[in-house]
Amino acid sequence: MSDLRVRLAGIPLRNPFLLASGIWGESGTSLAGAYAAGAGGVITKSIGREPRMGYPNPTVEAFGQWGFLNAMGLPNPGIDAYPEEVATARKEGATVIGSVFAPDAPGFAELSGRMADLGVSGIELNLSCPHAEGLGSEVGQDPAAVEEITRAVVRAVKIPVIAKLTPNTADPAGLAEAAERGGAAAVSAINTLRAMTVDVRLRRPTLAHGLGGLSGSAIKPVGVACVWQMYERVKIPIVGVGGIMTAEDALEYVMAGAQAVEVGTAVAFRGIRVFGELVSGLGSLLQELGIDRLESVVGAAHRTAG
Repeated sequence: MSDLRVRLAGIPLRNPFLLASGIWGESGTSLAGAYAAGAGGVITKSIGREPRMGYPNPTVEAFGQWGFLNAMGLPNPGIDAYPEEVATARKEGATVIGSVFAPDAPGFAELSGRMADLGVSGIELNLSCPHAEGLGSEVGQDPAAVEEITRAVVRAVKIPVIAKLTPNTADPAGLAEAAERGGAAAVSAINTLRAMTVDVRLRRPTLAHGLGGLSGSAIKPVGVACVWQMYERVKIPIVGVGGIMTAEDALEYVMAGAQAVEVGTAVAFRGIRVFGELVSGLGSLLQELGIDRLESVVGAAHRTAG
């Protein structure tokens, strides 16, 4: 049986499949459920300092068979309400990474410190949500801000810091370089692509907020390209995100340079059983290809390109 274990920036994972932030991860019970279903680790919903209601409905719209458009507005219960949720997931053995968002470096540092105190294994910085005013990609598309925020958080915590980066910029790999300069232990790429649709009968945007983010299979080639470019320019580990529906999708990201991957939209389509299916499928695929260890083919496509 091929070895699927991964050590992501010092965080041991039993397999490379992480539950992506924003899907299934608001409660400790749902985080634990994803881990029990086979995920290698779980990432919480992005948590802010105060409770946040998010945008009014409609906030999610299926985009055919390829994914979703969403503009949730980062709804969350706030950090004060979150200790019990992390404790519930950890009690069931889950490897938990805490996702946080804030408008500036001091805010990120404070929240990350409080999240770290809950016993999470790492921090993921949401620098990439495409539709929240003054947050997410509005902060994270500036390399100087990415570096400043990352450095502030690295100084505030003693666990690995992962910067989740936006594709909605001219140079995503430049953002990865900024995160690396700031001391990030890893980067994850990508978050959703800024997108929208219009209801021609109602003559208004489909989502109440108007602009949203596109996820799912439709964005996989963009995510793979970003991981490819980042692998060529940074030395820290990369987590691939975007459109991973099959074991082959995951291996594509790994060969482009990712050490681990996050799964989101596939969970929404197929439920948390998808983790067991992906783990089994990847093991079989590696055996078919004669690959003993997943880590041995990280970035393999770069070695054969030319």
